[in-house]
Amino acid sequence: MDSKSLRFAPIMIVLFIILCVPYAISQEVDDEHEFTYDVDSPNGPDHWGEIHPEWSMCNQGDLQSPIDLTHKRVQTTSSLGRLDRDYKYANATLINRGHDMMLRWAGGAGHITINGTEYQLNQLHWHTPTEHTVNGRRYNLELHLVHQSTDAKIAVVGIMYKIGRPDSTLSLMEPYFKALASTKGVEMSVGIVDPREIKIGSRKYYRYIGSLTTPPCYQNVIWTIVKKVRTVSREQLHSIHGAVHDDAEANSRPIQPLNSRWIKLYRPDDQPNK
Repeated sequence: MDSKSLRFAPIMIVLFIILCVPYAISQEVDDEHEFTYDVDSPNGPDHWGEIHPEWSMCNQGDLQSPIDLTHKRVQTTSSLGRLDRDYKYANATLINRGHDMMLRWAGGAGHITINGTEYQLNQLHWHTPTEHTVNGRRYNLELHLVHQSTDAKIAVVGIMYKIGRPDSTLSLMEPYFKALASTKGVEMSVGIVDPREIKIGSRKYYRYIGSLTTPPCYQNVIWTIVKKVRTVSREQLHSIHGAVHDDAEANSRPIQPLNSRWIKLYRPDDQPNK
């Protein structure tokens, strides 16, 4: 290597750190064998922050998720605006991460826009039962659509489900859940998946600042929780539950303290106060 290359090498290292470290810090952990949702385990939720130094936020952060969406701390507003989604279909793969099933889009599947910033849709995954609660009530399933901006900020859209009619997205995924039930860490192509097919059904949503709900529990995540609770069949719930969880009963992090945070509830001006 010549002297010019030697002078250039440190610059490249610094650029790598600047560009890649925020991305690495902000992402959820794909290899989930190091932690568990068992509250009685030494690797359970109360101890996540002790497992690795870079996970310390799980125990020390004051903006952690999930939370109880208690109406005592809700401020209704129409100023947030409608959830601006500009999704597109793209090739996707499904991976059994041990505690959840994650669907990942290669190159993203469009974006949402919040306060003028675009957040690319990268992946979705499911938690049973729901991680968030509404006035203390916990539902059966929660879907998280995870987005990221070019400067590594995270925005998550959450949809909650109760037992009822089958969900169309889960109907498409069920055969793949069964195929991956006995494997972990293996990605399987599921072809083209269009996130526009994921039903929301309501313009109303909760908005607050929180964190990832798995290590490293990175904070300053913008959470948008759709107010309408949709439905999933009991058979679909069993299908996803049987494929993951490492024999645990659930893959939901316990409710975290709200501390000084307030929750916004977006309600369009043309909608009644319900």
